[in-house]
Amino acid sequence: MDRINQSSVTEFLLLGLSERPEQQPLLFGIFVGMYLVTVMGNLLIILAIGFDSHLHTPMYFFLANLCFANACFSSTTVPKMLVNIQTQSQTIPYGGCLAQMHFFMTFGILDDFLLGVMAYDRYVAICRPLHYSMLMSPLVCVLLLVACWVLTSLAALLYTLLMARLSFCAGNSIHHFFCDVVPLLQLSCSDTSTSQVALFTGPLSLIILSYAHIISTILRVPSASGRQNAFSTCGSHLTIVFLFYGTAIGVYLFPPSSHSGGKDRVAAVFYTIVTPMLNPFIYSLRNNDMKPELRKLLCIEKLLFSVLQ
Repeated sequence: MDRINQSSVTEFLLLGLSERPEQQPLLFGIFVGMYLVTVMGNLLIILAIGFDSHLHTPMYFFLANLCFANACFSSTTVPKMLVNIQTQSQTIPYGGCLAQMHFFMTFGILDDFLLGVMAYDRYVAICRPLHYSMLMSPLVCVLLLVACWVLTSLAALLYTLLMARLSFCAGNSIHHFFCDVVPLLQLSCSDTSTSQVALFTGPLSLIILSYAHIISTILRVPSASGRQNAFSTCGSHLTIVFLFYGTAIGVYLFPPSSHSGGKDRVAAVFYTIVTPMLNPFIYSLRNNDMKPELRKLLCIEKLLFSVLQ
């Protein structure tokens, strides 16, 4: 195969989830529905938290930001995939591919950090309840959120700059539905060890820290009923952590050479679309504080819909 270096690559081909033409309308319908549920569901959670003063607590503050990150996370990949299916076009410019990867990494890493901060919030609430108001004051919450955004922006910029320095010699066809880091590394003929170290170290460290906080929290509770209460308090957060990391860990914590394109695409659907879509349902169905406000918002939505008709 002829060598194709970075300077000659002007565009990539996103091969999508399936190359069979007869499957494209079905895929389009499924992902339009999932994307609308994701955006509307996360928006409802944000509105419910914003309108109900009882939900103005650190946990819900970070949950609202997690919902915002989830909606943006899906928006970096799904609309482009839907446009490609509808127009029967697979191309994406080189610069557009790097931009998509940058924003995908931005909101993906922001999800990581917010899950970590929420784990810390649950740790403080259960293990140090007397100091909770001081350790999780409004100022501290804002500073933690700013730190998440700063670290996220720096990490995403680092990944993008590392990727921009690579040369590509394995063609320009990406066996994926968006410009993810791993399939791009597979096309590169440059030394990707630096990119791999930067990519794998951050998520792995955050996973370990998140689980360490949650496990240490539960182990410090002496009674069985207390541990059950701790599990109940952390249940929604743990569910999201398992869903998000359970599929992403196989994609990002192993070398690109060991990956299968089909399995990676299926895993990517789960952590980029399914998990952000399920997030609002998990938190609302398991949370009695949020259910009344969500019912109010749904009633208002029905009323507006009937008036517009």
